[in-house]
Amino acid sequence: MAIRVPRDVMVVGNELAIVWDDGREDYFRLDALRRACPCAMCKGEPDLFGKIYRGPDRPLTPLSVQVAGHRAVGSYALQIDWADGHNDGIYSFETLRRMGRAPDDRLTTE
Repeated sequence: MAIRVPRDVMVVGNELAIVWDDGREDYFRLDALRRACPCAMCKGEPDLFGKIYRGPDRPLTPLSVQVAGHRAVGSYALQIDWADGHNDGIYSFETLRRMGRAPDDRLTTE
């Protein structure tokens, strides 16, 4: 199966909208997308023994859920610049497609 790529990505109100190359449209709540940030600081990363290390919990502020910009990373992912300066998370297109099929809250944060 071919990896689908976004044809257009835009912020609409408090959601990130993605129109895919096959015409499918997905909408992600910005607060839920930020809580699902896949970077090592937010989600952690395992050491050789499987113990997960992550940065300290940081409370989200209103700037934490505002998009300042976004860009494609190669032909496989989307990087989001959040208004609070955080931009380490790289959301693969495959992951975003899967999140877009999540229940009504538009994605899970686990």
